[in-house]
Amino acid sequence: MSHAHTNLRRVPVQQRSADRLARILDAGAALLDETGYEQLSTRAVADRAGVPIGSVYRFFPNKRALVEALAERNLEVYAGRVVTRLEAIPEREWRAAIDAVLDEYLTMKRSAAGFALVDFGPPVPAAGPLDEEANRRVAGRLTELLLGHLGRGRDGAASDARLLRAVLVCVQAADALLQLAFRADPEGDPDLIAETRVLLHAYLAGVLD
Repeated sequence: MSHAHTNLRRVPVQQRSADRLARILDAGAALLDETGYEQLSTRAVADRAGVPIGSVYRFFPNKRALVEALAERNLEVYAGRVVTRLEAIPEREWRAAIDAVLDEYLTMKRSAAGFALVDFGPPVPAAGPLDEEANRRVAGRLTELLLGHLGRGRDGAASDARLLRAVLVCVQAADALLQLAFRADPEGDPDLIAETRVLLHAYLAGVLD
């Protein structure tokens, strides 16, 4: 199932249009690293992408919508990377699966353009309903992937709901801890990252063991 393109004014049909959209998002991501969100403008994105400003507005009404689409694409890329990692992990080794989920996030945080500021949700406001919405979206996607890899529990839907709730708790907790870990260190404080890993293993043991 594709989860992409839910925030676009117009979904690209032709490859040329899809390529243009990708250039626009790439330009936005690069500019976020250079200027931050407040200084980002649709004009600057168009110039960096080498497209007319009208091409940006064809997809997005404003920079906020562009950043939301970038966050959505980040989640798609992240999910794809997690799926690839999970393919090499035996079904019942859930701790290794959780490590893969965390490690792929850390890799993108350190290397993907714009990801340090916009991972899976817009950067402003710093806290509030949008943060919660983004974390619920991430938790839902990760639960879907983990159920596909680890298999469903004997209790069916009840077991699925329990895992979703547990993953949401983990996403909320890890989000707060990793924001702290990367606040002063662009590579992430290794001790706080290690504590995040311990927390995830300990909490999920009650659900996955």
